[in-house]
Amino acid sequence: MVVLLLAAGAYAYWSAVAAAPMRLPQNSIMVLAPYRYNGTWVFDDERVGLVREPFVAGVPEMIDVLVADIPDADKGFRLTFSAKPFPDYEKKLTRTRSDGVGNYYRLDDPTIEGPPMEGWICPALFKYYDAAPAELYVRADPSRS
Repeated sequence: MVVLLLAAGAYAYWSAVAAAPMRLPQNSIMVLAPYRYNGTWVFDDERVGLVREPFVAGVPEMIDVLVADIPDADKGFRLTFSAKPFPDYEKKLTRTRSDGVGNYYRLDDPTIEGPPMEGWICPALFKYYDAAPAELYVRADPSRS
């Protein structure tokens, strides 16, 4: 009987582990290496099962602003991001709303003419955060070869 209970408990535990969404530990600062593919910005993160995950709906234009001074950024750059401010972050994105699937973030940048930029960040965000952060702090740097 005890063996049966232990086996059932082990099965339940490993079934829950296998069914749990693949998510990274909640690191404070994370880094991706976006690059252009088929005309848009994408990134790979094998740790969470993402390959050529595209940035869409306004986010590519925000990235263009971030990488404006990085030579050959299309070939790849380092994108550092965090839900908390970190030394030398460049831009702050503020969450404006959810559409039930993804979340919209606004880039307030007084150096950009016109209304603030807004972009939709897809559910891949939840590979990195349990809940959509109120703010995202970002920095773009050239890739290290």
